[in-house]
Amino acid sequence: MTEAVTSRRARGGGGAARRAERTAISVESARFIERQIPNLDILNDEAIEIIERNAETVLAEIGVNFPENPRALALWREAGADVEGERVRIPRGLARQLCSTAPSSFVQHARNPERNVEIGGRNLVLAPVYGPPFVRTAAGGRRYATIEDFRNFVRLGYMSKWLHHSGGTVCEPTDVAVNKRHLDMLHAHMTLSDKPFMGSVTEPSRAQDSVDMCNLLFGADFVQANTVMTSLININSPLTFDSVMMGALEVYAANNQASIVSPFIVGGAMAPVSVAGTLTQVLAEILTGVAYSQLVRKGAPVIAGAFVTSIDMNSGAPTFGTPEAAQITYGTGQLVRRLGLPYRSAGAFCGSKLPDAQAAYESANSLNMGLLSGVNFMLHACGWLEGGLVASFEKFVMDADQLGALHGLARGIDITENGQAMGAIAEVGPGGHYLGCAHTQANFKSAFWRSELFDYKPFETWDEEGARDTETLAAARVAKLLGDYRQPPLDPAIDESLRDFVRRRKDAEADAFA
Repeated sequence: MTEAVTSRRARGGGGAARRAERTAISVESARFIERQIPNLDILNDEAIEIIERNAETVLAEIGVNFPENPRALALWREAGADVEGERVRIPRGLARQLCSTAPSSFVQHARNPERNVEIGGRNLVLAPVYGPPFVRTAAGGRRYATIEDFRNFVRLGYMSKWLHHSGGTVCEPTDVAVNKRHLDMLHAHMTLSDKPFMGSVTEPSRAQDSVDMCNLLFGADFVQANTVMTSLININSPLTFDSVMMGALEVYAANNQASIVSPFIVGGAMAPVSVAGTLTQVLAEILTGVAYSQLVRKGAPVIAGAFVTSIDMNSGAPTFGTPEAAQITYGTGQLVRRLGLPYRSAGAFCGSKLPDAQAAYESANSLNMGLLSGVNFMLHACGWLEGGLVASFEKFVMDADQLGALHGLARGIDITENGQAMGAIAEVGPGGHYLGCAHTQANFKSAFWRSELFDYKPFETWDEEGARDTETLAAARVAKLLGDYRQPPLDPAIDESLRDFVRRRKDAEADAFA
């Protein structure tokens, strides 16, 4: 037996161990991203001054509407605003002053403390798609979402290493009554995952149900002293703060739970077609929404955000991954940082009907934009399809895989002694190669980010295995992750108390599907 054969066999044994390590079932969750790279600031000092001054003019002279919300009108009047009917005009500087009591960062606690996330500062927390009424699978096509689809998305989110947050309405389960589905969705997040999650906002009483269920999961005293939920409060742009969303914000703020105050911007429809004009309106809406949360409870945690897309002027359809949306996202990041608030924006946005090249290009543009714009909480980070109408199982795992690349980019460049690799350069010298040197052997496992989805095999091997495209590979990964899923343990007494709460609340009223 030659030395070469012995060496190959020894390496083969190591390869078997590595293959076993790769195929072992484990539920690994990466810590939230802590950026080591700079934000991309695109507004100069003059532009910032103009936009901030114009936003104050909008609030003081044009005003905002708080329809059907006498409590909000009373709070604004007491704070010093000019209230005329449902119109609230806010004196210059008042909204910014009120915003100053909101925390610059906060911890959202998960039922597994190892999954806690810190939202704000240099951090980036990634959460899945939110809100689609439809789902798509490679095998079954497009259809209305069910509660079992919802549960499977929660399971996939739990199994996805690079996803830090379980999210909220990952899809809308249309087979459950509108007035009761929030109970099933919250129960799924609380029991099928141990990552942080979002509360319901579709009606103030449903927000209160969310708080009550958290009291059972975490303990009422803990909930009042700590943030255990984040919720999405969309502003009805332009400049309207409807009573349903504000009612949910009031519940969460009063109970020390976080709200994402987020204008819903479709440029040319809900905001001006110009970037500077849109930034002015976005800032005015953020100032108002955050300030109102502080009127409800000073110090309540809040995230300032913006959902941003442009519009196709021929069809009226929203467009994604465009330079104008990127400019608004970058600019809003600068404005929000000047307020000292956590920032929400971006996601794996696309307008494509399928998880295809259009979806990939648009989503990549949107994800990288989010990283570089200083986003702290990124909703829709995986699974978004068809302008947000569809949650795709295959795209969920495709996007979730790419979130690993964001982690790698955010780490920046290692300039420690190991990162400088001077020993490796000296060992190899001119004309050599680095494959076998000591530095490569010591670092090969962690040196490069590795996709768990893409195919890098030679053409012949790829062809023999069925010439599978990325969607086909993603479908196989969905099946594997769901097959490997194991429910995280939960105290049986807490589990039963949650089930009992859901049963009692469902029995208390008739089903409503509208």
